[in-house]
Amino acid sequence: MTTGARGSTFLNHAGLTSKQKAGGRILRVRIVKVLNMRRLFAGLVALLVLSGCAQDFHEASALRTPANAPYTLAGGDRLRVIVFGQDSLSNSYAIDGAGNIQMPLIGLVQAYGMTTASLSRAIEERLRAGYLRDPRVAVEVEAFRPFFVLGEVTASGQFPYVNGMTVQNAIAIAGGFSPRASQSGAAITRMINGRQVTASVPLSEPVRPGDTITVRERFF
Repeated sequence: MTTGARGSTFLNHAGLTSKQKAGGRILRVRIVKVLNMRRLFAGLVALLVLSGCAQDFHEASALRTPANAPYTLAGGDRLRVIVFGQDSLSNSYAIDGAGNIQMPLIGLVQAYGMTTASLSRAIEERLRAGYLRDPRVAVEVEAFRPFFVLGEVTASGQFPYVNGMTVQNAIAIAGGFSPRASQSGAAITRMINGRQVTASVPLSEPVRPGDTITVRERFF
């Protein structure tokens, strides 16, 4: 359909003017550019989160420890300390953010980085220094410190650790993958010898207490 007056406008079969068609093409181009920028930005953010710095990003093998390696304590672990024959000293103690537990008589005891056996000996030595003649102490982990899930999951946050869990179990506990998630693997950040180490791992990778799991966004 056409109009013969000055400034007449030609309509296409869909009822759109040529000006409207041109505007639609410009809008589509702008939308594509915005989406591409968002993907690029998401990729940069993921790289920063996962690697922190290039020298700290490793293969999954960097996270693995010998199967018989003893568990080392850290903030967030809850311990059951039994001082035999001393009910007033036997109790549950949480390791604080500084890595200590607070006990009657002897006060603060450093627990960070120790095993339950080495902490038992440390408490015995403190009690033997002027409090008990021949103390006998047993320490066990009552509750492990939580793990964290971040990134493209339904409900990110911190969760209670379950012995023997894998990355796939952890993601399921966090509500599963988001629609934008890369489901080929994830990244784990773990404290090893006092240093944070981040590695790309498969979904079958075992999770340890205190781990931070980051699920990346897929790029297509």
